[in-house]
Amino acid sequence: MSREELVVQRARKAFQTGKTKPLELVTERKKEIADSLKKDLGKSERCTELFETLGCEGEIRLALQHLSDWAAPRPVEKTLMTLVDQAYVQPQPLGLVLIIGAWNYPWAVTLQPLVGAIAAGNAAIIKPSEVSSHSARAMEELLPLYLDTDLYPVVTGGVSETQELLRQRWDHVFYTGSSSVGRLVMEAAAAHLTPVTLELGGKSPCYIHSDCNIRVAARYGPFVNCGQTCISPDYVLCEPSVQSRLLEEVRECIKEFYTENPKGFEDYGRIINQRHFRRIMGLMEGSTVALGGDCDEADCYIGPTVLKDVSADSKVMKEEIFGPVLPIISVSGVDQAIQFISDREKPLVIYVFTEDKKIIQRMIADTSSGALLANDCLVHFTVSTLPFGGVGHSGMGCYKGKHTFDQLSHLRSCLIKSSSLESVNSLRYPPHTQRKINWLRLLLLKQIDLKKLRRFTMITALMGLTAFIVQVTVPLFIRLGNPHWLILCNYTL
Repeated sequence: MSREELVVQRARKAFQTGKTKPLELVTERKKEIADSLKKDLGKSERCTELFETLGCEGEIRLALQHLSDWAAPRPVEKTLMTLVDQAYVQPQPLGLVLIIGAWNYPWAVTLQPLVGAIAAGNAAIIKPSEVSSHSARAMEELLPLYLDTDLYPVVTGGVSETQELLRQRWDHVFYTGSSSVGRLVMEAAAAHLTPVTLELGGKSPCYIHSDCNIRVAARYGPFVNCGQTCISPDYVLCEPSVQSRLLEEVRECIKEFYTENPKGFEDYGRIINQRHFRRIMGLMEGSTVALGGDCDEADCYIGPTVLKDVSADSKVMKEEIFGPVLPIISVSGVDQAIQFISDREKPLVIYVFTEDKKIIQRMIADTSSGALLANDCLVHFTVSTLPFGGVGHSGMGCYKGKHTFDQLSHLRSCLIKSSSLESVNSLRYPPHTQRKINWLRLLLLKQIDLKKLRRFTMITALMGLTAFIVQVTVPLFIRLGNPHWLILCNYTL
């Protein structure tokens, strides 16, 4: 069996043998997963399925369906110099991967990278966040029932345990969390020259243009998971005339989504703990509350809140909010909005609501972010064909679907030379004459489109076959005196 086949087999076995059944984990253990999230974040069972386990199921099914294609050798374009050689990229396992999960979506952002790690043939150690303690404990109990504990152990604990893990040598570290901790992860990994994927956050802006459907813009997701979402819109930029219309629509949407009493509504969760509760409340100091603002520290509850007339120097603009608080900042239009965004750290995502395609294209061309989404929020994370990740301050690397597989694989370059063209190879040997350089320039710089070459070869072969048939059949029919030979010639041609 070839090395390539062994790589594919190893990756496939990780899913299909009796030892590793992550799909059964997220389908059979929904109740235990939902119970842990209810205790950690106040999530309802339906919210758990929608925002945690459904995406994991999708990632697993996608990997099972496409694993052979992902792990197969990937042919690359050739030059004239390598026309008769084999040139391809072969995905190979990196080795041992450390996956450090986050507390806000403790199952989704831990298991989805794990799916890619397993698919790529790696062993992985899973470190769930200690902040979502009930989910961490459930993960420690449930994963060994479905995954080989030697290949995929779960390590629980706090800061000291994480620091000890980071002191070890890894082949890749995959971290989801804050930018401040991301720096520490990268610093520790640098000691061993370990590559890292950092899925961070930041202040993701949302520009709402005056021409958009305000009703649609008001229905996006700043309050999903109580705003504890790395891709949650962190602040709104809009013209003053838009602000009042937006506030009215948001007020109606809050009532529609969470009733008149969000605190008692099943699908509205809680802040993770009192420390984060106090941090969020502190960020609102000095700003004007336009909607909501109700809170209960003992219950870790902060209602959906909108702040109006916020300035760039307000406390709430100094760090990522990570809570159900949405500041509105007035700008004169798209030019000032782009300038405001560009003057700050690169966000994980930029949202824009407008019917003007030129404005969307300007946002794409004149800003930088991990992603850009127009006329909706959050849903780009659900598209497995789109890479999910940040840039600059919001992270590095990406995942989702095949992108996770590639991120946690070594894409090895393979060139298998033919020894039959040593005369061509001799062009690169000394002495280096101008004639050799001219030939090498042609051979190395001329890219070959194999698809076009195959089409050209087929057409040439068909033309040759047609000419042969005409040469053979026309004289034969003439000799036979067949009056239909002209018809046959036309048909053949």
